[in-house]
Amino acid sequence: TMTIHSEEHIVDVHVRSGVYSSDTIFDYTHGYIATRLFSRNACFIMKIKKDLIPELREIGRLAFERETMKDVYSPNNVWAQFQAGSSTLGHFKDWLLYGKHIEQLCTGLPLYQ
Repeated sequence: TMTIHSEEHIVDVHVRSGVYSSDTIFDYTHGYIATRLFSRNACFIMKIKKDLIPELREIGRLAFERETMKDVYSPNNVWAQFQAGSSTLGHFKDWLLYGKHIEQLCTGLPLYQ
């Protein structure tokens, strides 16, 4: 499921698929995406690259198109590949950088950037 909070410039994406379940937050105000993988008990954070990630106003349209026209190819599919490296636990300065929504998602989990 996807929830778009236009006034806060936040998109919440919840994937419920057993072992592959995850929550993702697109925080356009702070410019970061955080994904919490439940099977790994970890958070992966990346900077929003404007040339690769759709703008907030586009995400709702793309989601609608995908749901109503599942057989139509869209060049705007977003894929991210994370390479695990060293992790840290979030500190106060991290949460100032990433924002409160990502803090709520990732507090207490190892952070991979």
